[in-house]
Amino acid sequence: MPLELTTGEIQESATTTKKATLELVKWCCQDATNQSTGAARMKLSRQQVQRKTHALPELQFEDQQLTSFAGLFLFQSLFQRLDLKQRLRNAYRHLRSNRAYDHGLAVLSLIVHLLLGYRQLRDSRYYRDDPMVQRVLGLERLPDVATISRLLASTDARSVGETRKLSREVVLQRLAALDLRRVTLDFDGSVIGTGRYAEGTAVGFNRAKKGQRSYYPLFCTVAQTGQVFDVHHRPGNVHDSNGAQDFILACVEHLRQALPGVIVEVRMDGAFFSDALVTLLTRLGVEFTISVPFERFVKLKSMVEKRQRWAPIAEGLDYFELLWKPKAWARRYRFLFVRSTVVSRDKGPVQLDLFVPQVEGHEFKVVVTNKKIGAAHAILYHNGRGAQEGVFAELKSQGQMDYVPTKTLAGNQIFLLSAVLAHNLNRELQMAANEPSRATTPQRAPLWRFERLETLRRKLIQRAGRFTNPQGRLTLTMSANAAVRDELLHYKEAVAMAA
Repeated sequence: MPLELTTGEIQESATTTKKATLELVKWCCQDATNQSTGAARMKLSRQQVQRKTHALPELQFEDQQLTSFAGLFLFQSLFQRLDLKQRLRNAYRHLRSNRAYDHGLAVLSLIVHLLLGYRQLRDSRYYRDDPMVQRVLGLERLPDVATISRLLASTDARSVGETRKLSREVVLQRLAALDLRRVTLDFDGSVIGTGRYAEGTAVGFNRAKKGQRSYYPLFCTVAQTGQVFDVHHRPGNVHDSNGAQDFILACVEHLRQALPGVIVEVRMDGAFFSDALVTLLTRLGVEFTISVPFERFVKLKSMVEKRQRWAPIAEGLDYFELLWKPKAWARRYRFLFVRSTVVSRDKGPVQLDLFVPQVEGHEFKVVVTNKKIGAAHAILYHNGRGAQEGVFAELKSQGQMDYVPTKTLAGNQIFLLSAVLAHNLNRELQMAANEPSRATTPQRAPLWRFERLETLRRKLIQRAGRFTNPQGRLTLTMSANAAVRDELLHYKEAVAMAA
């Protein structure tokens, strides 16, 4: 016979099943400590997610000790570890000043200005009441634009030399800590144009902006750290090699004095190619690779055309090498001839039935070197100098290096060096907080995979915070974002340990 249940029994059975289901849900939601976290919500309603936002809030502006750059305290600790404020004051000690602001403070404020991402000097009015910026600079009141401009205009050649020396010392301090067997220096120039007249500028070759006045400084960068070692300031109408020989010699001497026993190697493009420079580097025992300009030596073209056998390096890359010298040179050197396969579109008229979408060809270059390594590794090493263009790109896009703020030569040189210092300090902060992410490569790629300054600003520096004094202890309170908290604490502990 079929089993018949009364209405009461059915209701009791349903209640028992519901209780069992709730107990099972509660058990599944318990955490590792076996404490119930409540029933899990599988879906949120529209009323729980959306809200009306028609009303606009009223704005009030009060002195709340709020900062928009809470993450700047990382650089405050870095400045303290490097004693940067006092070292800048020492660099400008010869410029006597009884004003409330001295030249060292002006340069430090420029470095912070560029780290925050601002370009023009007058942009400082947007953060002049920020308590975090004031604490980093050690000021109750930030200098206005006229004060900074006046202090920049009153600098001299000795000020520029002392600032260059300080910038080199910061880089050398990091290189000494790394204890590298060899250090790679890259040399190249970069144009800094301006639409107005400034002392020391000149009209040079500029394909994009013809007739524009500019500077053309020569840079020495360290491949292993991606930092700028030194800068030689020049007007915009000079050749790349102008003053290069003395500058290269000075950079090598500074490096060897600070790091005795280190192997110095340099890389340069064809603008620096000369018998005098090659002879000088050979005499100093410096390893080098220098691109050779084809247009100056017709014989190179015939040597390439007659060559039948090329040794492969990688796919689409071949080479051969010779001991050769131009007629005017005293001795022969090792010349590497490189052929790379390129694909280009046919620019001539075509018919649809005979259409050729692309044509394969070759590009050639020649490199002179005194390195004893294999030709394939020597070519890879020389090709690695392209990373220097990335340093220039970040200096201009993030460090505002291409801005010319004053009409005086020394003032513009100090601003350029401030941009260089801001870039080097950004790299120093990342190197202090993280271990090297790669070993030495044939291309001499940086030992760290650096984050761009723009990324560091967005992630850490540009964070809201509030200063309070609970029980007399200065406290900076920020939003409880786990990712920001973990990374800020990581940087903070790493910089403290590096001290």
